[in-house]
Amino acid sequence: MSALFEPCTLRSLTIPNRVWMAPMCQYCAEVTGPEAGVPHDWHFAHYAARATGGTGLILVEATAVSPEGRISIADLGIWNDRQVAAFRRITRFLKEQGTVPGIQLGHAGRKASTGRPWQGGGPVGPDGHGWTTLAPSPVPFDEGYPVPVALSTDRIAGIVGEFADAARRALDAGFEVLEIHGAHGYLIGEFLSPHSNRRTDAYGGSFENRTRFALEVVDAVRAVWPRELPLFFRVSATDWLTENGAGEGWTADETVRLARLLKEHGVDLLDVSTGGNAARVSIPTGPGYQVPFAARVRAESDLAVAAVGLITEPRQAEKILLNGEADAVLLGRELLRDPSWARRAARELGGSVAVPPQYLRSV
Repeated sequence: MSALFEPCTLRSLTIPNRVWMAPMCQYCAEVTGPEAGVPHDWHFAHYAARATGGTGLILVEATAVSPEGRISIADLGIWNDRQVAAFRRITRFLKEQGTVPGIQLGHAGRKASTGRPWQGGGPVGPDGHGWTTLAPSPVPFDEGYPVPVALSTDRIAGIVGEFADAARRALDAGFEVLEIHGAHGYLIGEFLSPHSNRRTDAYGGSFENRTRFALEVVDAVRAVWPRELPLFFRVSATDWLTENGAGEGWTADETVRLARLLKEHGVDLLDVSTGGNAARVSIPTGPGYQVPFAARVRAESDLAVAAVGLITEPRQAEKILLNGEADAVLLGRELLRDPSWARRAARELGGSVAVPPQYLRSV
């Protein structure tokens, strides 16, 4: 059998194959009112299409633990029961197709309160339904971004509690995998990197201090997330600052150290991405350009990893697994282009994937 279509068991959960969908924001929830942050028909159709296409695990896009934690004004949230009820429709359908439903929980920190990308993106103020952003330190992300408010220790503790509350709601909504978003320059990643974290208290300075918030979130979530279900953590393995000689930032060495700690704190898999915390930094992209970071974490931490980033072809994905560089692959834009990528890969590689009976005539 193709390695890509071997089941993957983490704790007591078995994922039917190793073709997984990366979280990708859709920027189309209601902005204000009782329906703010609630998934609707677009989200159902979007995720349902990838499930009927054979994807083994679908990680729902970055879902905010609080209104102020949204990346854009139109992001999903899971801070109230109305959102939970709407998510149940999605998780139920995904399970009916044999797909494992997962969700990524996040807080956008200083990169919050932005507009929809196709409407210009960028920060929006109160007139555009925006809000005051929060961060470890009063350091804006880029030109044109507001100076965020530095979090007090009491407010940090409050956000840790919001992650735990969101995890409880995610379980109630029917999700079976939970991922904590610590990548791409959002709040947890902002604490990790000295580029954005200039604090001088217990949450800044040393590696131990800069990782404190991440581990507190993990501990709070793991305490309420069932022991039999897996917990993921997404990290940017590098800010790409040291590689560019552009200053001090989060590094691959620190990612390996963090991975070892995450494993001790109950994380089952590291979703390894890069970048997002430093604006205007050069990133040498190319097919599978982030895979070496995932491979290093897997080799040096004994933690399972998923590779992501310009993985587009079935044989490319298969080679990553056969080479021992990752335990699974996460597809992003490629699954936007081809919702049935898993079925195509199974035909090409000789693997097997569940096909809805309504689509059997297409096999």
